[in-house]
Amino acid sequence: MKKLRMTHQREIILQELKKMSRHPSADELYERVKKKLPRISLATVYRNLEILSAAGMIRKIEISGRLKRFDWETEPHNHISCIRCHRVDNIELKRRLTRTLKPADNRGYKISGCRIEFTGYCPACRVTVTKKGGKKMGCKKCNTGLSDKQTLVLKALAKSKDPSGSKDIAAASGLEPKQVSCQITALKKKGFVSSPVRCKYEITQEGKKALS
Repeated sequence: MKKLRMTHQREIILQELKKMSRHPSADELYERVKKKLPRISLATVYRNLEILSAAGMIRKIEISGRLKRFDWETEPHNHISCIRCHRVDNIELKRRLTRTLKPADNRGYKISGCRIEFTGYCPACRVTVTKKGGKKMGCKKCNTGLSDKQTLVLKALAKSKDPSGSKDIAAASGLEPKQVSCQITALKKKGFVSSPVRCKYEITQEGKKALS
């Protein structure tokens, strides 16, 4: 196996990932990395995270098909995630909760591992309960998982009646076109933005809910 070359960018990405107590998305990690590497792009951070994950230097977490998150701890362990804000934490199990499949039950698969996922409401999302309907409510930031720039992009799209291009969004949000492109990529992965027309974007119902 070819040895992975540790570039300065990858070193900074690893350093910042290790500083984060929770499991960040590429977009969240990018916001930290760019403070040390102002010229780095979101695409570069994504690419290097995938490379580091493939090399076994970090762990990529994909819980229930949602946004990918990354973990610097590569030793086998389990996770618990919030069904509202999608926060992910490690969980320690005092005993092994595994199930051994009998040959008659494995449907022809050769079993190579077992992953256990717990879901529920994180402490922030359990703070209060609405008087009507009993819906869980937490802080706005926790519920949406949006950065300030992503919020600006979504607000700009929410005000537009028709799909908008990056330059239109930049003008409405006060961000640079390159910054808009980076945020659009992340928002599409979260399901908050769609692209009904090539290079044109609009806010989805999930995106509107994230702003409410």
